[in-house]
Amino acid sequence: MSLETAEENKPLLLPDDEHNRKTVDNVHPTNWKNPKPNGTYNLVVLGAGTAGLISAVGSASLGAKVALIEKHLMGGDCLNVGCVPSKGLLRAARAFADVRDAKKFGVSVPEGTVVDFPAVMERMRKIRARISDNDSAARYTKAGVDVFLGPGRFTGPNTIEVGGETLNFKKAVIATGARAIILPIPGLADAKPLTNETVFSLTELPKRLIVIGAGPIGCELSQAFARFGSKVHLLEAEDHVLVREDADAAQIVEKELIKDGINLITGCVIKKVSTRGKEKIVEMDCGGECRELVVDEILVGVGRAPNVEGMGLEAAGVNFDVRTGVEVDETLATSNPSIFAAGDVCSPYKFTHTADAHAKIVIQNALFTPIAMLRKKTTSLIIPWTTYTDPEIAHVGMYEKDAIARGIPVKTIMEPFKDVDRAILDGEDEGFVKIHYEDGTDRILGATIVARHAGEMISELTLAMTAGIGLGTLADTIHTYPTQVEAIKRAAGQWKKTKLTPTVRALFKWWLG
Repeated sequence: MSLETAEENKPLLLPDDEHNRKTVDNVHPTNWKNPKPNGTYNLVVLGAGTAGLISAVGSASLGAKVALIEKHLMGGDCLNVGCVPSKGLLRAARAFADVRDAKKFGVSVPEGTVVDFPAVMERMRKIRARISDNDSAARYTKAGVDVFLGPGRFTGPNTIEVGGETLNFKKAVIATGARAIILPIPGLADAKPLTNETVFSLTELPKRLIVIGAGPIGCELSQAFARFGSKVHLLEAEDHVLVREDADAAQIVEKELIKDGINLITGCVIKKVSTRGKEKIVEMDCGGECRELVVDEILVGVGRAPNVEGMGLEAAGVNFDVRTGVEVDETLATSNPSIFAAGDVCSPYKFTHTADAHAKIVIQNALFTPIAMLRKKTTSLIIPWTTYTDPEIAHVGMYEKDAIARGIPVKTIMEPFKDVDRAILDGEDEGFVKIHYEDGTDRILGATIVARHAGEMISELTLAMTAGIGLGTLADTIHTYPTQVEAIKRAAGQWKKTKLTPTVRALFKWWLG
């Protein structure tokens, strides 16, 4: 995390200003005194990120006796070094883009408008401090959770030690999340690169920035820093950005990144990193051609490892892998039947909303469903995700290739935003809604949306898939006009038109005379 430890062992978010002090006072108060263990707990939760917080407060609200252990900052990555600070920066970057592009809407903006980067970062810290109230030690204590701050370590299959005290439990949840890692590139670690855990501590804008990895984090932050005024070089070993998404969706985002001034370099392998004074030099092999870039900062946007070391998992009888995390079955149970895991420490879907869903499964399975075959399973989850570039890419369910691999007959319909009135009016007519459905039915298999507010729009399709609602119902659902989400209705309307076969048309013609 982007925290250091002061002499009095106080976790400290940097810079040390009033906003970060408020955050720390909420999520790891220096004067905190751990409670005395209260007998045997129904549930002990190790880790106070999203999965841990929801597991703890949800169980306590149902009457369980719960202990929550956190060695760093409550709120985990999402609050402190993930979703909250990153979206604060992205919103500021989007505000600048709106000002920059205002002329096309007939709005005159003075030449020379620039971003005040220190003010952007202070706004982010202020908002993070405000949101930190939700994840505070005081709030969870008030909700009936015994909060223990300090490293927790299993000492047996039903015991865990924290702060010199032993906690006994009937059930436990491992929710320790994951962390950024530094790629094993020669010289990279010595160059002290930024990661998502340190980039939000910046107070000065890097004039020249290399971002390694054109995945979601790399693309989001590359675009933000380019809009703030950095000269950004985005390096990707593959031949285009966001390789896990459909190529046509990634192509739209790639075009916008280049429009924002990003120097996108694909198909290159970083061979070595070195330093020269304050400068950092990156040497690359691009198809046999040696290239060199000199920058002020390097940001690593790829690579995460689950937090499984140093917690005594061996003593608890919990199987794990340092690369993939805690081993769980589809009910989130570990090799120790008394211990479950949730969130990034055990899931390939490392999203806050997945951690939330995991926590709810854990509450049900650990506390109320002793028979394994009756437990709720992760296989029932339909998980959407969004890459928060501008425009965004949101996806849920299967890609076309997934359906083909599973032997499902699949058809795809696409509705471009260039045909949607509100998108045209908003000047946001790049992008599309793409829906995959099972041939011969209206069952939705998956969908991708590329739009400025795709993350807000994907939930309608996620709800439809979760509830078993098909394209026919979506086509018959009234959507307000003019809105961009009308694109989903129009796409569903395309499916409905496929029902108008020549035979049906002939019958209509006969009926009408």
